[in-house]
Amino acid sequence: MTQATLGVDIGTSSSKGVLVDRDGRILATATREHAVDRPRVGHVEMDGEVWWDEAVAIVRDLLSAAPDASVESVGVSGMGPCVLLADEHDVPVRPAILYGVDTRASAQIARLDDELGADAVLRRGGSALTSQAAGPKIAWVAEHEPEAYARARRLFMPSSWLVRRLTGAYVLDHHSASQASPLYDTDALAWHEPWAHHVAPGIALPRLVWPSDVVGTVSPEASAATGLPAGVPVVAGTIDAWSEAVSVDAQNVGDLMLMYGTTMFLINTLADRVTTPSMWGPVGAFPGTRCLAGGMATSGAITSWLRDLVGGTPYPQLVAEAEASGLGAHGLLMLPYFAGERTPILDPDARGLVAGLTLSHTRGDLYRAALEATAYGVRHNVETILDAGGDVRRVVAVGGGTQGALWTQIVTDVTGLDQVVPRQTIGASYGAAYLAACATGEADIATWNPPETVLRPDPARHEEYSTLFALYRDAYPATRELTHRLADRQRTSDQRPNDRRTTEKGTA
Repeated sequence: MTQATLGVDIGTSSSKGVLVDRDGRILATATREHAVDRPRVGHVEMDGEVWWDEAVAIVRDLLSAAPDASVESVGVSGMGPCVLLADEHDVPVRPAILYGVDTRASAQIARLDDELGADAVLRRGGSALTSQAAGPKIAWVAEHEPEAYARARRLFMPSSWLVRRLTGAYVLDHHSASQASPLYDTDALAWHEPWAHHVAPGIALPRLVWPSDVVGTVSPEASAATGLPAGVPVVAGTIDAWSEAVSVDAQNVGDLMLMYGTTMFLINTLADRVTTPSMWGPVGAFPGTRCLAGGMATSGAITSWLRDLVGGTPYPQLVAEAEASGLGAHGLLMLPYFAGERTPILDPDARGLVAGLTLSHTRGDLYRAALEATAYGVRHNVETILDAGGDVRRVVAVGGGTQGALWTQIVTDVTGLDQVVPRQTIGASYGAAYLAACATGEADIATWNPPETVLRPDPARHEEYSTLFALYRDAYPATRELTHRLADRQRTSDQRPNDRRTTEKGTA
């Protein structure tokens, strides 16, 4: 029998699993695609029961694909911070509210900033209240759905929901908790009880642990559902982006991880706490580390939207056409704020923009403009991190978007930074498996997943992109008032019949 660890990740567009041996070699992978719900403009939700159902299916697929594997430990991760409220019997009282792509809680953010003090929230929690914070979304449920909230007793995120179903343990890792602003104190590494009671009255908050802590073992009931042996240790896991960082050995001080997916995520790991209102400052995946982090609301989601808009043209063809378009997309400039924007502008009412269109432009030009727009967004975030006192010594790429060289090279040329692409870019499920391996034995992610290539910027292209980046920075303030007025109209207009469900999948 081959000794193995198993990792499962619940993402925005799919759930993924991986089975690896003690040396980090992949024995099997499995995926289940899913859709998010968009019942109103700015609302992004998902049925929490789908997370468990897909995890069960993935585990069974993995065990079937590698029948000689003996699972020694299990790790989990998931998108976040999410808000899944459940009653005392662990029955969800409503669909889960997703992370910063859900922008419903603007009024609650303003109210809590007024009640608690915006400066005090930033000092205690490391992050300003934004659409990324879980606390205001809990407050939104209490205010807008009081009957559902009256039944709520527990708070889950995807990783902790899987842990609960696998082991019966009610826990949450410190990193995930630090994104539940303003409920968590990043200096004390504990729930801040006065604010927790104020924001989430009646909710018994979970016990806090670290992502690699063993928090229980597979229960007989979970064993029957998944096929895993009862008694196998399970670690707490964490939010997917931090699991992604672990998966590519980008959790060391000075590392900056770029996660190419439905959204774009950046994590700069630091030795000391640094705060700025424009970025998030949670604790890291391991004790003693801090982060400056940021996230774009859309990246690969735009390429998926474009592909569907042009009749489902295969991605390789669109990438080839974008490459032929050339630097600058024949004079097109795009703002990638198709679902508002998270960092660094923190504007849920920002909207996408394509400037410079003429009748001669092609779908390849549009696709190129989308890739360049996300690269400009990355540069904007990186410059904000550095201006705030971040420490960027090495950039490491991960996620589905790394599979094609064009997008990653554009990001390298726009930012002017070398970018390491490791051997395995499968992402968070691999990181979850590694955390599980650490908990039950010795493992070294640098050995598991060494660098494979290093992308270096072309000086001439970087100089030209710097000129275009200046135009990008001018475009948002020049159009902000107009897009805010349009966003207000979108909120009050009737929804189209097909607006409720949106499958967010696909990258460059």
